[in-house]
Amino acid sequence: MLTILLVSLALTVLLEGGFALAWGLRGRRELGLTALVNCLTNPPAVLLYYTAARLWGRSSLLAAVLECGAILIEWRCYRAFSGQLRRPFLFSAAANAVSYGIGCLMNQL
Repeated sequence: MLTILLVSLALTVLLEGGFALAWGLRGRRELGLTALVNCLTNPPAVLLYYTAARLWGRSSLLAAVLECGAILIEWRCYRAFSGQLRRPFLFSAAANAVSYGIGCLMNQL
């Protein structure tokens, strides 16, 4: 389980960090915030998902609910601490959609 958590976090930080660069965020503070926000939301979401999946089986609905929760938490963090993001909710939703989508593609391979 620890391996799953670490791999998921590393991929999420890389994908959303790359997305932040493509979005136009610059500087250690902004990119560091992106990494920290993902460290806050990714491990609990992955742990909750895999724990529930072991108990009740995999669920797309549960994954969607957890992603929505992560988006809301990240949005609040970006809104409070980012000096560059003008649309923090849109950024959070788009970054999570990209990383979740790529994660789904990788799981299919």
